[in-house]
Amino acid sequence: MATWSGIRAKLEKDYLAESLRGHIQYFATSYSKCPDHEGRAAIMLDGKEIISGGYYNNWAKASEFPHDEKYERRMQVENAYMDDTAIQLGVFDQRCFYEAFEIFDNQSIDESLESDNMLVRIMAILDRRVGKRRLNKIYETIENQEPSFREFFAIRMTAEKCAGRSNERDY
Repeated sequence: MATWSGIRAKLEKDYLAESLRGHIQYFATSYSKCPDHEGRAAIMLDGKEIISGGYYNNWAKASEFPHDEKYERRMQVENAYMDDTAIQLGVFDQRCFYEAFEIFDNQSIDESLESDNMLVRIMAILDRRVGKRRLNKIYETIENQEPSFREFFAIRMTAEKCAGRSNERDY
């Protein structure tokens, strides 16, 4: 696997849409004094964390969603599976972020936009390969998308000034 600095450079320089450069920052770290070097990850817009997660959120946030043994088992067994619930609760860490990047970096943009992994889909909607025409097509079905995806879609649409829409509440 690549180093974090290499991953971040690819995400922020190679893949990120021109309109978002300097505004979107990716963050991941592991803490050397934590057992197993656990850590956290985040995606920020102009320095403000839009989503963030950390290993220890798995325990702290567990009481915030209804007890669902299937969901809990999936999170333990398939740590890389990141759905909207996991993103909203912040129950992901830097390892999930690295795994999402690995998936994103090794498949087409079309596959990434349709991924079951929400982190992959977020990376894809911020990608330069998603142009205004595709953004406008996605807009037609945005109400069917998960809240996390809609939030990043709104950030992208606002940055691109697509279809004359500049207010994120329109999405």
